[in-house]
Amino acid sequence: MAIAARLTIQIDPQSWQSEGLSPFNKFICLAILLSTFMAIVETEPVLTQGYPQVFFWLNILFLVIFSVELLLRIYIAPYSHSHPGVNRLRFIVSPWTLLDILVLLTFIPVSEDLPLLIIRLIRVFRIVRVSRLTRFNHSVSLLFNSVNKRKTELGISFLIAMVLLLVTSILLYLVEGTSNPDDFGSIPRAMWWSIATLTTVGYGDVTPLSPIGKFCAGITALIGIGIVAMPTGILAAAFSEAYQQAKEEKEKHT
Repeated sequence: MAIAARLTIQIDPQSWQSEGLSPFNKFICLAILLSTFMAIVETEPVLTQGYPQVFFWLNILFLVIFSVELLLRIYIAPYSHSHPGVNRLRFIVSPWTLLDILVLLTFIPVSEDLPLLIIRLIRVFRIVRVSRLTRFNHSVSLLFNSVNKRKTELGISFLIAMVLLLVTSILLYLVEGTSNPDDFGSIPRAMWWSIATLTTVGYGDVTPLSPIGKFCAGITALIGIGIVAMPTGILAAAFSEAYQQAKEEKEKHT
């Protein structure tokens, strides 16, 4: 078997015939999680200032690991089943590869002379790399397909939520605007309360004071339960349907 074909089996998730992930992709997933954890910890100045050499060499290590992985993926691109007939150039300019390259750049040590905000943005942007884990997970692909199939229903539920948000904000503005102008003196101000109530978060920092306002708030809270349940039910049904179809297709091929 050619070297490229052997690498493809290890690197391309769709080429791995056994259950789960190949040893190579398990290692890469672990490296992604560790690098994400490091990006989170690196935002703590006490650690970065106390152990600068540790973070420096960890950055170099992850830079080498992910650079080698990217080069291997570029090498096997023409052989990968997920990119039939695609040459390396087209693979390099694909959105996933460009994202990988961009994240790789964030591992390069930057000068402390740069503004602190820019350094923080560069470091935290590494967390984006955790999104690469979705490429190794078949269930996540099913979820994305489910959302795409039910985008019309989800759009309608979102529109209903926006209408209810506006209506309840206007209602509380009319009822509480005069007696509680700081919190409900305008529709935009009332919208903050409406968002927290409809999403069942209920921060409690803004509350109606009048009996009519409390009654309207209770109705809004009850409506909010349905607002949350509606897209949840749509997604659950779509995911269950997509999972069943994928299971039936797999049984046909076996």
